[in-house]
Amino acid sequence: MAFEVPPLPYAYDALAPTIDEETMHLHHDKHHQAYVDNANKALDGTEWDGKSVEEVLRAIDRVPEDKRGAVRNNAGGHANHSLFWQIMGPGGGGEPSGDLADAVAQAFGSFDDFKQKFNANGAGQFGSGWTWLVWNGSGLEAYSTPNQDSPYMKGHVPILGNDVWEHAYYLTYRNRRPEYLGAWWDVVDWDAVSQRYDRARS
Repeated sequence: MAFEVPPLPYAYDALAPTIDEETMHLHHDKHHQAYVDNANKALDGTEWDGKSVEEVLRAIDRVPEDKRGAVRNNAGGHANHSLFWQIMGPGGGGEPSGDLADAVAQAFGSFDDFKQKFNANGAGQFGSGWTWLVWNGSGLEAYSTPNQDSPYMKGHVPILGNDVWEHAYYLTYRNRRPEYLGAWWDVVDWDAVSQRYDRARS
């Protein structure tokens, strides 16, 4: 089955003022759709056609070389954005609780220390990319990736990710990426993130 852009689980204006309505329309309807269209085109007729995006990305080194770049960029973009819409929501913010809170404290010292590292990774990512919290198979880890590279390509499971491509924030924040990174925590849905953490460990 071909990849499809998942519908937003909330209204386009639900994350305002942190993320404005116009940005959500452009980001979800235009950018994400382009990644899906291009990924489907690249995979059409290959043995990977019909596989889940996670399967494809975990096996990126086995994708035919003439397709690999397009698949890396576009299937990666599809996976990254599909997560992005799900781990945000209106009424978000605050801090994680339960097992996830304990794991964050164990890995980073405190939630504030984790936020500082996550934001620094995002601010320090040259050009376009993502900043991540991942399950690496034995614990939590934070790092950034360029372009649309996905943690699945490393064999990791993304738990939380923020898009630091300019199209994610430029209409509101212009070139002030650190300001966007700081404001973004107000829309994080920690229940959704915790569910991803629980699934990754199981």
